[in-house]
Amino acid sequence: MTIKSSISLRDDQHAFAKTLVASGRFPSLSAVVQQGLDILRQQDADAQADRDALRLLLLERAQGRFVSAHELRAQLAAKRP
Repeated sequence: MTIKSSISLRDDQHAFAKTLVASGRFPSLSAVVQQGLDILRQQDADAQADRDALRLLLLERAQGRFVSAHELRAQLAAKRP
């Protein structure tokens, strides 16, 4: 379903969008705006997935065994050739 909306663009945005249409990259100004919104939606979904993955990783790490700085240095020193 398509809904007609009225939007306002800055002069430079309008000129850029018209250039994209004139070059044949997009069939209309509406298609340019739609593509921009689709990209923003995907970026938002990707950022949310990244935040969710980080939250899960931090939760898993918080529930793991704590290693003190002294113990970590000892473990690293033991692995050196």
